[in-house]
Amino acid sequence: MKVFDILFGCSHKRVSFPMTRKAGQRRSAAALQTGTYIVCLNCGQEFAYDWQQMRVLSTGEQRSHAHAHLEAEAS
Repeated sequence: MKVFDILFGCSHKRVSFPMTRKAGQRRSAAALQTGTYIVCLNCGQEFAYDWQQMRVLSTGEQRSHAHAHLEAEAS
């Protein structure tokens, strides 16, 4: 299986239930986007998760969501 992962990468088919970061917990890049994230159970990569839309955010959506979040905090 490791040779397959090296050649083709992980498909991220098995993921955890969405987790919401609590105050005082470490802040991963994925958790900073929406506060909620999922983890691939095969490779450990984290992905930002939008709980309202119940889906993983794409890379472009993560960037725009992060900018909106930073602007809201600055206000």
